[in-house]
Amino acid sequence: MDLQHTNQSLKDVRCDALVVGAARTKTAQQTGTIALSEAAAATDHLLDGLVSQICAAGEFKGNLGEMLTLYPVGKLAARRVILVGLGAQEKLDAQTYRRASAIAARHAQKTGAQSIALALLMDSQSDDAAQQVQAEAEGTLLGTYTFKKYKHSEDGDNGRGISSVTMLANDDRARELDAALARGTALAEATNFARDLINEPPNVLTPTELANRASAMASRYGLECEILDRPRMQELGMGGLLGVSQGSAEPPRFIILRYRGAPRQDGGLALVGKGITFDTGGISIKPAAGMDDMKGDMSGAAAVIGAIQAIAVLKPAVNVTAFVSTTENMPSGTAYRPGDILRIMNGKTVEIVNTDAEGRLVLADALSYAVKEGLSPIIDVATLTGGIVVALGNKMSGLFCNDDQLTRDIIAAGKRAGEKFWPMPLDDDYAEQIESDIADIKQTGGRTASSVTAAKILENFVGDARWAHLDIAGTFLSDSQKPYQEKGATGFAVRTLAELALKMAE
Repeated sequence: MDLQHTNQSLKDVRCDALVVGAARTKTAQQTGTIALSEAAAATDHLLDGLVSQICAAGEFKGNLGEMLTLYPVGKLAARRVILVGLGAQEKLDAQTYRRASAIAARHAQKTGAQSIALALLMDSQSDDAAQQVQAEAEGTLLGTYTFKKYKHSEDGDNGRGISSVTMLANDDRARELDAALARGTALAEATNFARDLINEPPNVLTPTELANRASAMASRYGLECEILDRPRMQELGMGGLLGVSQGSAEPPRFIILRYRGAPRQDGGLALVGKGITFDTGGISIKPAAGMDDMKGDMSGAAAVIGAIQAIAVLKPAVNVTAFVSTTENMPSGTAYRPGDILRIMNGKTVEIVNTDAEGRLVLADALSYAVKEGLSPIIDVATLTGGIVVALGNKMSGLFCNDDQLTRDIIAAGKRAGEKFWPMPLDDDYAEQIESDIADIKQTGGRTASSVTAAKILENFVGDARWAHLDIAGTFLSDSQKPYQEKGATGFAVRTLAELALKMAE
Protein backbone atom coordinates (compact mmCIF):
# COMPACT_ATOMS: atom_id res chain seq x y z
CA MET A 1 0.00 0.00 0.00
CA ASP A 2 1.36 3.42 -0.98
CA LEU A 3 1.14 6.11 1.73
CA GLN A 4 2.08 9.72 1.01
CA HIS A 5 1.05 13.24 1.92
CA THR A 6 -0.03 16.15 -0.25
CA ASN A 7 -0.64 19.86 0.10
CA GLN A 8 -3.13 19.79 -2.75
CA SER A 9 -6.37 21.67 -2.20
CA LEU A 10 -8.99 19.51 -0.51
CA LYS A 11 -11.40 20.30 -3.34
CA ASP A 12 -9.00 18.90 -5.94
CA VAL A 13 -7.89 15.66 -4.24
CA ARG A 14 -9.03 12.78 -6.44
CA CYS A 15 -9.87 9.61 -4.52
CA ASP A 16 -12.61 7.10 -3.97
CA ALA A 17 -13.19 8.33 -0.43
CA LEU A 18 -12.15 11.47 1.42
CA VAL A 19 -12.17 10.80 5.17
CA VAL A 20 -12.64 13.79 7.49
CA GLY A 21 -13.21 13.91 11.24
CA ALA A 22 -15.58 15.42 13.77
CA ALA A 23 -15.53 15.30 17.55
CA ARG A 24 -18.28 15.43 20.14
CA THR A 25 -18.15 18.54 22.31
CA LYS A 26 -19.01 18.60 26.00
CA THR A 27 -22.37 20.18 25.23
CA ALA A 28 -23.20 18.07 22.19
CA GLN A 29 -25.77 16.00 24.04
CA GLN A 30 -27.74 19.12 24.88
CA THR A 31 -27.24 21.33 21.81
CA GLY A 32 -26.31 18.94 19.01
CA THR A 33 -23.16 20.92 18.26
CA ILE A 34 -20.20 19.08 16.75
CA ALA A 35 -16.58 20.21 16.47
CA LEU A 36 -15.51 19.68 12.87
CA SER A 37 -11.90 19.04 11.91
CA GLU A 38 -10.20 21.57 9.65
CA ALA A 39 -10.88 19.44 6.57
CA ALA A 40 -14.44 18.68 7.67
CA ALA A 41 -15.13 22.40 8.05
CA ALA A 42 -13.71 23.04 4.57
CA THR A 43 -15.82 20.23 3.18
CA ASP A 44 -18.89 21.67 4.88
CA HIS A 45 -18.21 25.00 3.19
CA LEU A 46 -17.80 23.38 -0.23
CA LEU A 47 -21.06 21.46 0.29
CA ASP A 48 -22.96 24.62 1.25
CA GLY A 49 -23.31 23.74 4.93
CA LEU A 50 -24.65 20.22 4.43
CA VAL A 51 -22.43 18.69 7.12
CA SER A 52 -23.49 21.29 9.69
CA GLN A 53 -27.15 20.77 8.84
CA ILE A 54 -26.93 17.02 9.33
CA CYS A 55 -25.09 17.41 12.63
CA ALA A 56 -27.53 20.03 13.88
CA ALA A 57 -30.40 17.68 13.09
CA GLY A 58 -28.84 15.08 15.37
CA GLU A 59 -28.17 12.55 12.58
CA PHE A 60 -24.45 12.51 13.44
CA LYS A 61 -23.27 12.79 17.04
CA GLY A 62 -19.48 12.46 16.71
CA ASN A 63 -19.11 9.23 18.68
CA LEU A 64 -15.87 7.36 18.04
CA GLY A 65 -16.20 5.31 14.88
CA GLU A 66 -19.60 6.69 13.91
CA MET A 67 -19.71 7.30 10.14
CA LEU A 68 -21.70 9.38 7.70
CA THR A 69 -21.23 9.06 3.93
CA LEU A 70 -21.89 12.07 1.71
CA TYR A 71 -21.77 12.35 -2.08
CA PRO A 72 -20.39 15.70 -3.26
CA VAL A 73 -21.95 15.43 -6.76
CA GLY A 74 -19.17 17.32 -8.52
CA LYS A 75 -18.40 19.89 -5.82
CA LEU A 76 -15.24 17.94 -4.84
CA ALA A 77 -12.95 15.72 -6.88
CA ALA A 78 -13.47 12.93 -4.33
CA ARG A 79 -16.19 10.44 -5.26
CA ARG A 80 -17.55 10.47 -1.73
CA VAL A 81 -16.84 11.92 1.71
CA ILE A 82 -16.81 9.84 4.88
CA LEU A 83 -17.30 11.83 8.08
CA VAL A 84 -15.97 9.71 10.97
CA GLY A 85 -16.55 10.42 14.64
CA LEU A 86 -13.55 10.98 16.90
CA GLY A 87 -15.39 10.79 20.22
CA ALA A 88 -15.14 13.37 22.99
CA GLN A 89 -13.05 16.37 21.93
CA GLU A 90 -11.38 16.68 25.32
CA LYS A 91 -10.12 13.06 25.08
CA LEU A 92 -8.55 13.17 21.64
CA ASP A 93 -5.20 11.37 21.48
CA ALA A 94 -3.16 9.24 19.09
CA GLN A 95 -5.23 6.14 19.85
CA THR A 96 -8.37 8.08 18.87
CA TYR A 97 -6.93 8.81 15.43
CA ARG A 98 -5.58 5.26 15.11
CA ARG A 99 -9.00 3.73 15.81
CA ALA A 100 -10.96 6.22 13.70
CA SER A 101 -8.62 5.74 10.72
CA ALA A 102 -8.85 1.97 11.02
CA ILE A 103 -12.65 2.02 11.18
CA ALA A 104 -13.02 4.39 8.22
CA ALA A 105 -10.43 2.58 6.09
CA ARG A 106 -12.03 -0.83 6.75
CA HIS A 107 -15.41 0.57 5.82
CA ALA A 108 -14.06 2.18 2.64
CA GLN A 109 -12.29 -1.05 1.65
CA LYS A 110 -15.47 -3.09 2.10
CA THR A 111 -17.33 -0.71 -0.21
CA GLY A 112 -14.73 -1.21 -2.95
CA ALA A 113 -12.57 1.90 -2.50
CA GLN A 114 -9.04 1.60 -3.86
CA SER A 115 -7.78 5.09 -3.02
CA ILE A 116 -8.57 7.15 0.06
CA ALA A 117 -7.47 10.51 1.43
CA LEU A 118 -7.27 11.10 5.18
CA ALA A 119 -7.77 14.50 6.80
CA LEU A 120 -8.88 13.81 10.37
CA LEU A 121 -6.80 16.26 12.39
CA MET A 122 -8.67 18.86 14.38
CA ASP A 123 -5.62 21.16 14.30
CA SER A 124 -2.88 20.41 11.77
CA GLN A 125 -0.56 22.95 13.45
CA SER A 126 -0.74 21.41 16.93
CA ASP A 127 2.43 20.18 18.63
CA ASP A 128 1.30 16.55 18.42
CA ALA A 129 0.11 16.68 14.80
CA ALA A 130 2.98 14.48 13.60
CA GLN A 131 2.16 11.84 16.23
CA GLN A 132 -1.46 11.93 15.12
CA VAL A 133 -0.49 11.54 11.45
CA GLN A 134 1.66 8.55 12.46
CA ALA A 135 -1.37 7.09 14.24
CA GLU A 136 -3.53 7.62 11.13
CA ALA A 137 -1.00 5.71 9.03
CA GLU A 138 -0.88 2.89 11.57
CA GLY A 139 -4.65 2.73 11.86
CA THR A 140 -5.15 2.58 8.11
CA LEU A 141 -2.67 -0.25 7.59
CA LEU A 142 -3.81 -2.18 10.66
CA GLY A 143 -7.48 -1.70 9.88
CA THR A 144 -7.29 -2.90 6.28
CA TYR A 145 -5.28 -6.03 7.15
CA THR A 146 -6.83 -9.34 6.11
CA PHE A 147 -5.57 -12.90 6.06
CA LYS A 148 -7.27 -14.69 3.17
CA LYS A 149 -4.46 -16.52 1.40
CA TYR A 150 -6.17 -19.88 1.93
CA LYS A 151 -9.67 -18.78 0.87
CA HIS A 152 -10.83 -19.73 -2.60
CA SER A 153 -12.85 -16.51 -2.88
CA GLU A 154 -12.93 -13.20 -1.04
CA ASP A 155 -16.59 -12.31 -0.62
CA GLY A 156 -17.49 -8.95 0.76
CA ASP A 157 -14.62 -6.82 -0.49
CA ASN A 158 -15.42 -6.79 -4.23
CA GLY A 159 -12.15 -8.56 -4.84
CA ARG A 160 -10.20 -5.35 -4.32
CA GLY A 161 -8.28 -3.60 -1.59
CA ILE A 162 -7.07 -0.08 -0.89
CA SER A 163 -3.84 0.50 -2.81
CA SER A 164 -3.11 4.16 -2.08
CA VAL A 165 -3.59 6.46 0.90
CA THR A 166 -2.98 10.19 0.82
CA MET A 167 -2.65 12.36 3.91
CA LEU A 168 -3.64 15.99 3.48
CA ALA A 169 -0.99 18.27 5.00
CA ASN A 170 0.64 21.68 4.79
CA ASP A 171 3.96 22.12 2.99
CA ASP A 172 5.63 23.86 5.94
CA ARG A 173 5.64 20.57 7.90
CA ALA A 174 6.44 18.26 5.00
CA ARG A 175 9.66 16.82 6.43
CA GLU A 176 8.12 16.20 9.85
CA LEU A 177 5.08 14.53 8.32
CA ASP A 178 7.22 12.40 5.99
CA ALA A 179 9.02 11.07 9.07
CA ALA A 180 5.71 10.44 10.84
CA LEU A 181 4.34 8.55 7.85
CA ALA A 182 7.51 6.46 7.58
CA ARG A 183 7.42 5.61 11.26
CA GLY A 184 3.74 4.71 11.24
CA THR A 185 4.15 2.61 8.10
CA ALA A 186 7.13 0.69 9.50
CA LEU A 187 5.36 -0.05 12.79
CA ALA A 188 2.12 -1.15 11.15
CA GLU A 189 3.78 -3.27 8.47
CA ALA A 190 5.85 -5.03 11.13
CA THR A 191 2.69 -5.66 13.16
CA ASN A 192 0.96 -7.10 10.11
CA PHE A 193 3.99 -9.32 9.43
CA ALA A 194 3.64 -10.68 12.96
CA ARG A 195 -0.08 -11.19 12.41
CA ASP A 196 0.65 -13.20 9.27
CA LEU A 197 2.98 -15.46 11.22
CA ILE A 198 0.42 -16.04 13.96
CA ASN A 199 -2.49 -16.60 11.55
CA GLU A 200 -0.63 -19.23 9.53
CA PRO A 201 -1.84 -22.80 10.16
CA PRO A 202 0.50 -24.94 12.25
CA ASN A 203 1.06 -27.46 9.46
CA VAL A 204 2.63 -24.58 7.50
CA LEU A 205 4.37 -22.57 10.22
CA THR A 206 6.51 -25.24 11.84
CA PRO A 207 9.55 -24.26 13.91
CA THR A 208 11.70 -24.70 10.80
CA GLU A 209 9.42 -22.48 8.74
CA LEU A 210 9.32 -19.81 11.45
CA ALA A 211 13.12 -19.82 11.41
CA ASN A 212 13.11 -19.61 7.60
CA ARG A 213 10.78 -16.61 7.60
CA ALA A 214 12.80 -14.87 10.30
CA SER A 215 15.95 -15.49 8.25
CA ALA A 216 14.33 -14.16 5.06
CA MET A 217 13.16 -11.03 6.90
CA ALA A 218 16.65 -10.53 8.33
CA SER A 219 18.20 -10.78 4.86
CA ARG A 220 15.72 -8.26 3.49
CA TYR A 221 16.29 -5.68 6.21
CA GLY A 222 20.00 -6.12 6.85
CA LEU A 223 19.88 -7.95 10.19
CA GLU A 224 22.34 -10.56 11.36
CA CYS A 225 20.69 -13.95 11.72
CA GLU A 226 21.82 -17.22 13.31
CA ILE A 227 19.69 -20.36 13.56
CA LEU A 228 20.74 -23.00 16.10
CA ASP A 229 19.77 -26.66 15.53
CA ARG A 230 19.39 -29.50 18.03
CA PRO A 231 23.09 -30.51 18.18
CA ARG A 232 24.09 -26.92 18.93
CA MET A 233 21.39 -26.67 21.62
CA GLN A 234 22.78 -29.85 23.19
CA GLU A 235 26.27 -28.31 23.26
CA LEU A 236 24.86 -25.24 25.02
CA GLY A 237 22.82 -27.28 27.50
CA MET A 238 19.42 -25.93 26.50
CA GLY A 239 17.53 -28.52 28.51
CA GLY A 240 14.24 -26.60 28.61
CA LEU A 241 13.85 -26.22 24.85
CA LEU A 242 15.18 -29.72 24.16
CA GLY A 243 12.89 -31.25 26.77
CA VAL A 244 9.72 -29.64 25.41
CA SER A 245 10.65 -30.51 21.82
CA GLN A 246 11.35 -34.20 22.35
CA GLY A 247 7.71 -35.23 21.87
CA SER A 248 7.46 -33.72 18.37
CA ALA A 249 8.56 -35.03 15.00
CA GLU A 250 9.37 -31.41 14.07
CA PRO A 251 12.88 -30.34 15.10
CA PRO A 252 13.28 -27.29 17.39
CA ARG A 253 15.04 -24.12 16.36
CA PHE A 254 16.67 -21.29 18.30
CA ILE A 255 16.60 -18.02 16.36
CA ILE A 256 18.97 -15.11 17.00
CA LEU A 257 18.48 -11.79 15.19
CA ARG A 258 20.84 -8.87 15.73
CA TYR A 259 20.41 -5.20 14.91
CA ARG A 260 23.53 -3.04 15.30
CA GLY A 261 22.50 0.59 15.62
CA ALA A 262 25.10 1.81 18.13
CA PRO A 263 28.90 1.90 17.92
CA ARG A 264 29.37 -0.56 20.78
CA GLN A 265 29.50 -4.15 19.60
CA ASP A 266 28.32 -5.57 22.90
CA GLY A 267 25.40 -4.89 25.21
CA GLY A 268 22.04 -3.45 24.35
CA LEU A 269 18.38 -4.40 24.50
CA ALA A 270 17.37 -8.08 24.38
CA LEU A 271 13.93 -9.19 23.17
CA VAL A 272 12.94 -12.77 23.98
CA GLY A 273 9.94 -14.53 22.43
CA LYS A 274 8.12 -17.77 23.20
CA GLY A 275 7.75 -19.67 19.91
CA ILE A 276 5.52 -22.70 20.49
CA THR A 277 4.14 -23.15 16.97
CA PHE A 278 1.49 -25.55 18.27
CA ASP A 279 0.69 -26.44 21.86
CA THR A 280 -1.30 -29.58 22.59
CA GLY A 281 -0.26 -29.45 26.22
CA GLY A 282 1.92 -32.53 25.70
CA ILE A 283 1.29 -35.46 28.05
CA SER A 284 -0.87 -33.09 30.16
CA ILE A 285 -3.04 -32.67 27.08
CA LYS A 286 -5.45 -29.75 26.70
CA PRO A 287 -9.21 -30.12 26.14
CA ALA A 288 -10.21 -30.22 22.47
CA ALA A 289 -12.32 -27.07 22.67
CA GLY A 290 -10.26 -24.08 21.59
CA MET A 291 -7.10 -26.07 20.91
CA ASP A 292 -7.04 -24.74 17.34
CA ASP A 293 -6.13 -21.33 18.76
CA MET A 294 -2.90 -22.85 20.08
CA LYS A 295 -1.26 -22.19 16.74
CA GLY A 296 -0.96 -18.71 18.25
CA ASP A 297 1.22 -19.88 21.13
CA MET A 298 4.14 -18.43 19.18
CA SER A 299 2.70 -14.90 19.36
CA GLY A 300 5.52 -13.78 21.65
CA ALA A 301 8.02 -14.93 19.05
CA ALA A 302 6.08 -13.14 16.32
CA ALA A 303 6.07 -9.96 18.42
CA VAL A 304 9.84 -9.83 18.86
CA ILE A 305 10.50 -10.79 15.22
CA GLY A 306 8.09 -8.08 14.06
CA ALA A 307 9.57 -5.54 16.48
CA ILE A 308 13.12 -6.06 15.28
CA GLN A 309 11.91 -5.70 11.68
CA ALA A 310 10.45 -2.29 12.54
CA ILE A 311 13.65 -1.37 14.38
CA ALA A 312 15.73 -2.35 11.35
CA VAL A 313 13.62 -0.09 9.13
CA LEU A 314 13.64 2.91 11.49
CA LYS A 315 17.33 2.54 12.45
CA PRO A 316 17.49 3.87 16.03
CA ALA A 317 20.95 4.32 17.55
CA VAL A 318 20.72 1.31 19.87
CA ASN A 319 21.76 -2.34 19.70
CA VAL A 320 18.91 -4.86 19.80
CA THR A 321 19.09 -8.65 19.83
CA ALA A 322 16.07 -10.94 19.51
CA PHE A 323 16.05 -14.52 20.79
CA VAL A 324 13.31 -16.99 19.89
CA SER A 325 12.99 -20.53 21.25
CA THR A 326 10.64 -22.36 18.89
CA THR A 327 9.23 -25.88 18.96
CA GLU A 328 5.96 -27.80 19.09
CA ASN A 329 4.63 -29.26 22.36
CA MET A 330 3.25 -32.68 21.41
CA PRO A 331 2.34 -35.93 23.20
CA SER A 332 4.16 -39.06 22.08
CA GLY A 333 6.21 -41.96 23.34
CA THR A 334 9.24 -39.68 23.48
CA ALA A 335 7.53 -36.67 25.09
CA TYR A 336 8.76 -35.24 28.36
CA ARG A 337 6.70 -36.21 31.40
CA PRO A 338 5.38 -34.85 34.68
CA GLY A 339 8.01 -35.85 37.23
CA ASP A 340 10.97 -35.28 34.90
CA ILE A 341 13.77 -32.91 35.87
CA LEU A 342 15.27 -30.65 33.19
CA ARG A 343 18.49 -28.66 33.43
CA ILE A 344 18.34 -25.18 31.89
CA MET A 345 21.25 -23.52 30.08
CA ASN A 346 22.30 -21.55 33.19
CA GLY A 347 22.62 -24.80 35.18
CA LYS A 348 19.44 -24.58 37.27
CA THR A 349 17.14 -27.59 37.41
CA VAL A 350 13.36 -27.61 37.06
CA GLU A 351 10.99 -30.30 38.32
CA ILE A 352 8.22 -30.87 35.76
CA VAL A 353 4.72 -30.82 37.22
CA ASN A 354 2.53 -30.18 34.16
CA THR A 355 3.80 -30.47 30.58
CA ASP A 356 1.30 -27.80 29.50
CA ALA A 357 3.44 -25.22 31.31
CA GLU A 358 6.11 -25.48 28.62
CA GLY A 359 6.52 -21.81 27.74
CA ARG A 360 8.53 -20.95 30.85
CA LEU A 361 10.96 -23.76 30.00
CA VAL A 362 11.77 -22.59 26.47
CA LEU A 363 11.96 -18.98 27.69
CA ALA A 364 14.35 -19.99 30.47
CA ASP A 365 16.98 -21.08 27.96
CA ALA A 366 16.52 -17.93 25.87
CA LEU A 367 16.76 -15.68 28.93
CA SER A 368 19.89 -17.54 30.02
CA TYR A 369 21.42 -16.98 26.58
CA ALA A 370 20.67 -13.23 26.78
CA VAL A 371 22.28 -13.05 30.24
CA LYS A 372 25.32 -14.94 28.97
CA GLU A 373 25.76 -12.22 26.31
CA GLY A 374 25.60 -9.49 28.97
CA LEU A 375 22.46 -7.87 27.56
CA SER A 376 20.23 -5.52 29.57
CA PRO A 377 17.41 -4.72 29.69
CA ILE A 378 15.86 -8.04 28.73
CA ILE A 379 12.19 -8.11 27.79
CA ASP A 380 10.39 -11.40 27.16
CA VAL A 381 6.99 -11.70 25.50
CA ALA A 382 4.80 -14.78 25.80
CA THR A 383 1.30 -16.16 25.74
CA LEU A 384 2.22 -17.67 29.07
CA THR A 385 -0.77 -18.15 31.40
CA GLY A 386 -4.52 -18.40 31.45
CA GLY A 387 -4.28 -16.73 34.84
CA ILE A 388 -3.47 -13.37 33.29
CA VAL A 389 -6.64 -13.62 31.18
CA VAL A 390 -8.66 -14.19 34.34
CA ALA A 391 -6.97 -11.20 35.98
CA LEU A 392 -7.01 -8.67 33.13
CA GLY A 393 -9.25 -10.02 30.36
CA ASN A 394 -8.38 -9.10 26.79
CA LYS A 395 -7.93 -5.33 27.23
CA MET A 396 -4.52 -5.28 28.92
CA SER A 397 -1.43 -7.44 29.14
CA GLY A 398 0.35 -8.25 32.37
CA LEU A 399 3.68 -6.55 33.04
CA PHE A 400 6.09 -8.13 35.52
CA CYS A 401 9.29 -6.18 36.02
CA ASN A 402 12.22 -5.96 38.43
CA ASP A 403 12.95 -2.30 37.68
CA ASP A 404 10.58 0.63 38.33
CA GLN A 405 11.98 2.84 35.58
CA LEU A 406 11.72 0.06 33.01
CA THR A 407 8.12 -0.49 34.09
CA ARG A 408 7.35 3.18 33.47
CA ASP A 409 9.16 3.13 30.12
CA ILE A 410 7.22 0.10 28.86
CA ILE A 411 3.87 1.54 29.95
CA ALA A 412 4.74 4.83 28.22
CA ALA A 413 5.82 3.02 25.04
CA GLY A 414 2.59 1.05 25.15
CA LYS A 415 0.59 4.25 25.44
CA ARG A 416 2.30 5.65 22.34
CA ALA A 417 1.54 2.39 20.54
CA GLY A 418 -2.06 2.12 21.71
CA GLU A 419 -1.29 -1.04 23.74
CA LYS A 420 -2.08 -1.29 27.46
CA PHE A 421 -0.06 -2.98 30.20
CA TRP A 422 -0.83 -3.38 33.89
CA PRO A 423 1.95 -3.80 36.49
CA MET A 424 1.75 -7.11 38.37
CA PRO A 425 3.58 -8.16 41.56
CA LEU A 426 6.88 -10.03 41.83
CA ASP A 427 7.02 -10.24 45.61
CA ASP A 428 9.44 -12.80 47.04
CA ASP A 429 6.64 -14.37 49.08
CA TYR A 430 5.31 -15.95 45.86
CA ALA A 431 8.57 -17.89 45.45
CA GLU A 432 7.39 -20.28 48.17
CA GLN A 433 4.89 -21.75 45.69
CA ILE A 434 7.63 -22.88 43.29
CA GLU A 435 9.93 -24.53 45.80
CA SER A 436 10.81 -28.12 44.88
CA ASP A 437 11.96 -30.96 47.13
CA ILE A 438 14.15 -32.50 44.44
CA ALA A 439 15.17 -29.67 42.06
CA ASP A 440 16.06 -26.00 42.23
CA ILE A 441 12.49 -24.98 41.40
CA LYS A 442 9.15 -26.48 40.42
CA GLN A 443 7.74 -25.76 36.98
CA THR A 444 4.39 -24.48 38.31
CA GLY A 445 3.11 -23.01 41.53
CA GLY A 446 -0.48 -24.22 41.24
CA ARG A 447 -3.66 -22.42 40.24
CA THR A 448 -3.51 -19.51 42.68
CA ALA A 449 -1.56 -16.51 41.40
CA SER A 450 -0.52 -18.66 38.44
CA SER A 451 0.64 -15.76 36.27
CA VAL A 452 2.73 -14.40 39.14
CA THR A 453 4.41 -17.70 39.95
CA ALA A 454 5.15 -18.23 36.25
CA ALA A 455 6.96 -14.89 36.24
CA LYS A 456 8.81 -15.87 39.43
CA ILE A 457 10.07 -18.98 37.62
CA LEU A 458 11.40 -16.83 34.78
CA GLU A 459 13.08 -14.54 37.30
CA ASN A 460 15.46 -17.42 38.11
CA PHE A 461 17.05 -17.06 34.67
CA VAL A 462 17.65 -13.31 34.30
CA GLY A 463 20.60 -12.88 36.64
CA ASP A 464 21.25 -9.24 37.54
CA ALA A 465 19.79 -7.83 34.31
CA ARG A 466 16.97 -5.32 34.25
CA TRP A 467 14.11 -7.49 33.09
CA ALA A 468 10.45 -7.35 32.16
CA HIS A 469 8.04 -10.15 31.31
CA LEU A 470 4.99 -9.36 29.17
CA ASP A 471 2.21 -11.94 29.43
CA ILE A 472 0.06 -11.39 26.32
CA ALA A 473 -2.18 -14.45 26.65
CA GLY A 474 -5.28 -12.25 26.76
CA THR A 475 -4.37 -9.80 23.99
CA PHE A 476 -2.69 -11.81 21.22
CA LEU A 477 -5.99 -12.76 19.59
CA SER A 478 -9.28 -11.08 18.72
CA ASP A 479 -11.96 -13.77 18.77
CA SER A 480 -14.43 -11.67 16.80
CA GLN A 481 -14.33 -9.12 14.02
CA LYS A 482 -14.39 -5.53 15.22
CA PRO A 483 -15.02 -2.27 13.35
CA TYR A 484 -11.30 -1.46 13.59
CA GLN A 485 -9.80 -4.95 13.40
CA GLU A 486 -10.05 -8.27 11.60
CA LYS A 487 -10.76 -11.40 13.61
CA GLY A 488 -7.58 -13.29 14.45
CA ALA A 489 -4.08 -12.28 15.46
CA THR A 490 -3.53 -8.75 16.79
CA GLY A 491 0.28 -8.55 16.65
CA PHE A 492 0.18 -7.16 20.18
CA ALA A 493 3.48 -5.83 21.60
CA VAL A 494 5.25 -5.32 18.25
CA ARG A 495 4.77 -1.56 18.32
CA THR A 496 5.41 -1.24 22.06
CA LEU A 497 8.79 -2.98 21.77
CA ALA A 498 9.76 -0.90 18.75
CA GLU A 499 8.65 2.34 20.43
CA LEU A 500 10.71 1.40 23.48
CA ALA A 501 13.83 0.89 21.35
CA LEU A 502 13.24 4.21 19.59
CA LYS A 503 12.93 5.97 22.95
CA MET A 504 16.09 4.30 24.28
CA ALA A 505 18.00 5.69 21.30
CA GLU A 506 17.05 9.33 22.01
